[in-house]
Amino acid sequence: MRVLVVEDDSDLAGILAQGFGEHHIETVVAATFAHGHERAALGTYDVIVLDVLLPDGDGFNLCAALRARRITTPILMLTARDAVDDRVRGLEAGADDYLTKPFAFRELLARVRALGRRRPAIAPERLQVANLDIDLAARRVARSGQAIPLTAREFALLEFFARHEGIVVDRAAIAAHVWDDNHDPFTNVLEVLVRRLRRKIDDEFEPKLIHTIRGAGYRFGP
Repeated sequence: MRVLVVEDDSDLAGILAQGFGEHHIETVVAATFAHGHERAALGTYDVIVLDVLLPDGDGFNLCAALRARRITTPILMLTARDAVDDRVRGLEAGADDYLTKPFAFRELLARVRALGRRRPAIAPERLQVANLDIDLAARRVARSGQAIPLTAREFALLEFFARHEGIVVDRAAIAAHVWDDNHDPFTNVLEVLVRRLRRKIDDEFEPKLIHTIRGAGYRFGP
């Protein structure tokens, strides 16, 4: 399970990341409206935990912006405000659940897991780009009907590419999805991973799908 936490309180964000990690939930943290929007748009998550009060905007508007972009990931909103109007506003913006601070981590964990269980019903189970077929549920990949075995990181990279077909994605966005925000995007580990994936899904097939855009990142698609 993978969760995006958009929270500007670094202490709370750290506690949530540690708590989720102890329950084998991968956590990506964003501290601002802009960073949260970027991470949500470019990443793949099972649940988004979204604080209402952010330094460069508010969570209500961010939630609405994500829904406007047809991002269907379940969203749980966190806020210190307990007014009914705020809860209603969050739900009307597209949130799936609402929790007021202070809260017990056990309750947050239970709510996140419950929202995560809804995800398969609204997320596509397969992705197809040209003659490449990705079965997300079974984690199987085939090109022109030929099965292609991938490692966990190769599959994560391929899924990220396929979900952003035709869009130029930069190294930082890829690294945040395949690894986490602490990964150094300026090492050559990403290039090595891309080369391995390209060798498996592109070298013996047409059309080529992985394209290096010099100075910008990568674009995936025919």
